[in-house]
Amino acid sequence: MINPSNRVSGVRSYYFARKLKEIAELRASGIDVINLGIGSPDMLPPKEAIDGLINGLSEDRAHQYQSYYGLVELREAFESFYEEHYQVSINGADNILPLIGSKEGIMHISMAYLNPGDEVLVPNPGYPAYHMCAKLAGAIPRCYSLSSDNNWQIDLEALKQQDLTRVKILWINSPHMPTGAVSSTEELQAVVQFGRDHNILICHDNPYAFILNDHPQSIFNVCTIEDNVLELTSLSKSHHMSGWRVGALVGKSELLDPVIRFKSNMDSGMFKPIQLAAANALGVKQHWYDTINTEYQHRRTVAYQILDSVNCEYSTDAAGMFVWAKVKGESGEALSDRLLMDVGVFLTPGIVFGTQGESYIRLSLCSPVDLLTKALNRISTL
Repeated sequence: MINPSNRVSGVRSYYFARKLKEIAELRASGIDVINLGIGSPDMLPPKEAIDGLINGLSEDRAHQYQSYYGLVELREAFESFYEEHYQVSINGADNILPLIGSKEGIMHISMAYLNPGDEVLVPNPGYPAYHMCAKLAGAIPRCYSLSSDNNWQIDLEALKQQDLTRVKILWINSPHMPTGAVSSTEELQAVVQFGRDHNILICHDNPYAFILNDHPQSIFNVCTIEDNVLELTSLSKSHHMSGWRVGALVGKSELLDPVIRFKSNMDSGMFKPIQLAAANALGVKQHWYDTINTEYQHRRTVAYQILDSVNCEYSTDAAGMFVWAKVKGESGEALSDRLLMDVGVFLTPGIVFGTQGESYIRLSLCSPVDLLTKALNRISTL
């Protein structure tokens, strides 16, 4: 037996990798499971993206290795996207690093900046990758608790009372996953100032800005590109391109340089036709976003009915493609298991995202209305 490295010994495989395997086994046994747990968009990407992919297959050098820095066309498309949708001016050549999805970026940032013994502030509840990537880099994740009492916002005053001398990175995420809470301009400004005061790298993970959110914002709306701030952006959710694996890291060149040094030793440049398709997708007009959000609104109405049927509480002010709901009388995990076993409907237990999610479940809006209605009808029989 060859023992694994210490860095993976304390890290479990991703929850959804394990759960999808379980669901596949249930389906193989004849159980028709309705999966309302995974945030994998089911609607088509923009036509411009599909056309760009098809046309890109015949481009010169389309099937050769590509630059680690991404195509000029893609970096310029991200530059224009930030200008049009956030009114933020950045330089595509210096301030954009295309990535194979933003999850890759979380790992790259962690490996590029963290040493053993460094500490990383991660939200609880929050995206599990922040915690796991810190551990894989040899650092120590330190959870900061979020609660409904504070609208799921970070309590900076509580953090200031703690010893922050070993903290290297603070992860934030707005609209927040899994709760859907949106940080105000003032709250983002306070976080950036906190980073300045304590010499902490602020990393803003921003994949949900255009889903059921009336006021998309970048963290660079409240600071300059020269601050010690990085922002991850992704086409997975906003443009329904999760399987394409396209994202970007935005920040000053001095912050991007360590990341590219790690990235260039780990992977290769993105497939050229996908980059050209992504550049096209970034140029779609507001009407496209409005159309998909209309569909998400219809889905959310049925999602609320599902949650009402199991006596859960939820906020109607949240953004993003999930509904986060508080369970009454049992844990979120107990309710999730009961629905899966009794009626073949899977909702994600909130404990997956941290101890602060123990009493919650998360319902994904990545299923059509008729499937959500089918799930509602099943649950209503309980």
